[in-house]
Amino acid sequence: MNPRSGVKGQPETGTQVPPSQTLSRGIRALEILAAADRPLTIGELTEALGVHRSVAYRILRTLEDHSLLVRDDSGRVQPGPGLSVLASGVSRNLQTAALPELTQLANSLHMTAFIAVWDHQECVTLVTVEPRHTGAALAQHPGSRHPVSTGAPGIAIQSTMTEERWQQVGAGNPYRPEAHEARRAGYATSHDEVVAGLSSIAAPIKVPGGRPAAIAVVYIRLDQDADAVGKALAASAARIESQLA
Repeated sequence: MNPRSGVKGQPETGTQVPPSQTLSRGIRALEILAAADRPLTIGELTEALGVHRSVAYRILRTLEDHSLLVRDDSGRVQPGPGLSVLASGVSRNLQTAALPELTQLANSLHMTAFIAVWDHQECVTLVTVEPRHTGAALAQHPGSRHPVSTGAPGIAIQSTMTEERWQQVGAGNPYRPEAHEARRAGYATSHDEVVAGLSSIAAPIKVPGGRPAAIAVVYIRLDQDADAVGKALAASAARIESQLA
């Protein structure tokens, strides 16, 4: 028994427990596979992880046993169906409330619509819907990330807070001046920030008991009426918030 904690096997309060290197490598392997635009060979994944091939094999075997990755006929590895099960549980209420709105926006605006959530230094795409019957829609994959200090989703998320509050919780990320305008208008815009040549419009979503999120679209057309799209996003955000309340 730890005499200072009073609980057998438990570390003393305030003691920092070192992270698991094996678990960290397994998570990193999944991140690498999710970011890749094609299945990877074991050699490519081993090199990206920076570990010995035998270590990579043990990690991959464990992930494969849990269906978090699969191998194709050539032995290349890619994300497995088990990840879908895990992803479906992330912000489940938000995903459920947002999906009908995303579908309506994508098909009426002919743009890819998505939900971005705030994750420390980044915005992460939670769920996305591409328009039907539109060949020129831009892809926005779930799990894709970009700095919270760039792009319309990050500005929209910041707009849910005052500058003073953001300085307390924003982990050192600067408060964008555009967030003040987004607070007034109900939506934020950006161009040429996350990806060169692309524009985005986003409206904030306040999540009870959780971090704010944003509903957004991404597009390439230069003649788009940003105000009309922004108001449509703000209306969708309000309906989502009403379901989360």
